[in-house]
Amino acid sequence: MAYRTLAFAFVAALAYSEAGAAPEQIDIPDNGMVLHATLYRPDGPGPFPAVVALHDCGGLNQRPNTEAQLYSKWADKLVADGFVVVFPDSFGSRGLGSQCRERHRTVHAWRERVSDANATRLWLQKQGYVRADHISLLGWANGAVSALWTIRLTATQHHDTTDFRSAVAFYPNCLHLLQSAWSARVPTLILIGSADDWTLASTCQEMVAGARGRSAHVQFVIYPEAHHEFDRANTPVKLRTGLVNTVDPSGRAHGGTNPAARTDAFKRVPQWLAR
Repeated sequence: MAYRTLAFAFVAALAYSEAGAAPEQIDIPDNGMVLHATLYRPDGPGPFPAVVALHDCGGLNQRPNTEAQLYSKWADKLVADGFVVVFPDSFGSRGLGSQCRERHRTVHAWRERVSDANATRLWLQKQGYVRADHISLLGWANGAVSALWTIRLTATQHHDTTDFRSAVAFYPNCLHLLQSAWSARVPTLILIGSADDWTLASTCQEMVAGARGRSAHVQFVIYPEAHHEFDRANTPVKLRTGLVNTVDPSGRAHGGTNPAARTDAFKRVPQWLAR
């Protein structure tokens, strides 16, 4: 009941998208649990390409005004471009709040959130209004790390028509992925700011360089002077404290809008997902 109250508040905060799509609350079976999610879809019968969108460490609805301001804008854009979009709630579905200050997490980017991403893809592939062969993956920060783990190429896993079509990762922390000798099995776009002091661009750059020759195509974009969360609208860059996994051991990092980077991302990402 507590989740449903939060979910209702989240939906009320989002209201109707600018593209005319009303968010719907759905439940997805996921390894013996119920994964709550928010669905956006264009008008018409489809079938449409779809996107599984993975929230950051703040969760989907723990900061309704803040999170709605980011995710609803992306939902508006993608629905307007003809995509179905689903945001699975990895934390709220498990009774958890924001994990940005939790050093010992019980929901991991490389395990539970990978399961959530795949469960959402499988649910979408059963919907008549979705193109089962054109479902992509999009994530922010912790969700971006989850996306990169989800499409990681392993010795026993290869891209096929039931897999994700492509992936986009906004400002991921690439350290553990680098250490795992990461490579992608689907085309992947990584977007990060040169001034990001929460997740380092140089670590992701090293990860991408290390995957060269054994990976699907990876495009890596570094935006000059952009910080973490550069794709939020009208949010001045400010300092956050008490965080985990930041470059500064004291847990301090900056985040906020970079208009040039945001404009480019809103053009580049839909083009990538339409491939």
